[in-house]
Amino acid sequence: MTFIMFCCLRNCFQGFSFSSASIPRKEINPIVLDSNYMGHEVVIVKNGHRICGTGGALVSAPLVQSKSYFEVKIQQSGIWGIGLATRNADLNAAPGGHDSESWVLCSDSSMKHAKEEIRKLPSTIQEGDVLGVSYDHIELNYFLNGKSLNQPITGVRGNVYPVLFVDDGAILDIVLDNFYHPMPMGFEKIMIEQSLL
Repeated sequence: MTFIMFCCLRNCFQGFSFSSASIPRKEINPIVLDSNYMGHEVVIVKNGHRICGTGGALVSAPLVQSKSYFEVKIQQSGIWGIGLATRNADLNAAPGGHDSESWVLCSDSSMKHAKEEIRKLPSTIQEGDVLGVSYDHIELNYFLNGKSLNQPITGVRGNVYPVLFVDDGAILDIVLDNFYHPMPMGFEKIMIEQSLL
């Protein structure tokens, strides 16, 4: 009888074993919207990936590699700006582009830098759209839902960071990996400086 019970129990638990193989973990990207470099009325949520409130925030890592790419999803419309800025940019004035330290594409489809409109895009950007941003230290380019807008900004200078500005109810999500659309050829996600070695 003991033998039958042992066989029954052995068969019940067959397949239940403890293996030494570890469960793969998803690596957490250390690059996020930086709460040390944001406007006074900005709120950053969703583990550093969503911005709302009023003002701007830089990302925690500068664009040091030769070809960088990131995306921004327009979660809720309002006034917003998406682009690049140095740490000296005025992060309290949305939608950005008010000083010589920021270069942005704004919710009204204008590209701004140093209080001037560089150009106005023929495309309208709406809630739910995904803007891709590429930078190769020569041109700052934008992609709307995976398609190039073919309207580069040149003359970007200094140690720059991705920047998002919001106002009037806008909510933006920054996407730093697992992109919605394929990256342009030769571009990579933003890397922290030590990982470039």
